[in-house]
Amino acid sequence: MSIDWWTLGIETVNVAVLVWLLGRFFWRPVSAMIAGRRAEATRLLDEAEARKKEAAAALDDIRKTRDGFAAEREAILAQARADAGKERAALIEKARADAAALQAEARAATEAEKTAAAAEWTERSARLALEIARKLMARLDGAHVQDAFTDWLVAAIGRLPDDTRQAAVSGAALEAVSATPIEARMQAEIAMRVSKALGASPAITFGTDPSLIAGLELRGPHLAIANSWKADLDRILAEVTHER
Repeated sequence: MSIDWWTLGIETVNVAVLVWLLGRFFWRPVSAMIAGRRAEATRLLDEAEARKKEAAAALDDIRKTRDGFAAEREAILAQARADAGKERAALIEKARADAAALQAEARAATEAEKTAAAAEWTERSARLALEIARKLMARLDGAHVQDAFTDWLVAAIGRLPDDTRQAAVSGAALEAVSATPIEARMQAEIAMRVSKALGASPAITFGTDPSLIAGLELRGPHLAIANSWKADLDRILAEVTHER
């Protein structure tokens, strides 16, 4: 077998030209295109990674926002529970205060009713006592009763301090007051006994006051001796009322 060197050389030149042509017009554009596609793919991958990171960041923000909403919700619920507790406590306290006020008002009303009832019974008792006293006095001898009250009046004058007796007789007239009119003879005797007890001779006039029931009182600008059944009943009633 023989080799045709001219043909081999021509073929070699053809191959070299073909390789040059391929490298010049095919491989370079293809390589550039592949490099561009690779760069574009890298860019897309980078963008995708960036979007992924953005999405992760957004998800993290959403998670934080959701956690914030949950915390805010719990805070709102806690505040609502606290406000409800305060309102409940305030309502309970107001109810207690209202109940206490009602109890105090009821007690006050009860006490007022008791006081009114006691005052009414006291008044009734006083009227009954006065009526009993009047009926008893109607059965007694007027002269003897008057003598007894005269004795008590003279004794009361004797127990007065000296300066009180002196003030009683200094200038002004005195009035002897009885429940019923006293006859002239007894007036003179009473005036003599009163003057003797006072240690002076003041002017003495006589008057009547049926409300005394019975008794003989001596009155003046600087002197007032209560000596009657009315005074005794008033004193007894005051003591009974005070003790009650």
